[in-house]
Amino acid sequence: MPPSERLDDAAIVAGLQAVPGWRVEGNTIQRTYQTDGWRVSTLVAGAIAFICEAADHHADVTVTWPKVAVTLSTHSAGGITAKDLEVAAMIESHLTWRPPEGSFLDGPSKPLVR
Repeated sequence: MPPSERLDDAAIVAGLQAVPGWRVEGNTIQRTYQTDGWRVSTLVAGAIAFICEAADHHADVTVTWPKVAVTLSTHSAGGITAKDLEVAAMIESHLTWRPPEGSFLDGPSKPLVR
């Protein structure tokens, strides 16, 4: 199946298993990240913007003080495609990254997003 072809419901459900917290809303997939405040919300929005720009597949992003909401769909296909699932996985991977055990990096005392 071409990456820009609209997926059927079974393929969407299977694809969402790889991205916890993401859900189907109409013809889109969405996720809301809870943050500790404005500073982290803007950092999260910037990270999402960078990923989407690098992928040339852009999300709708809403930034508020304690959260960032992300919506993905492929407008030309009229719904959810493999491109949306791949960008969602990339966003999820980057926003939930923490230094691994034994790393020289400490990381923050608590996750930046939930």
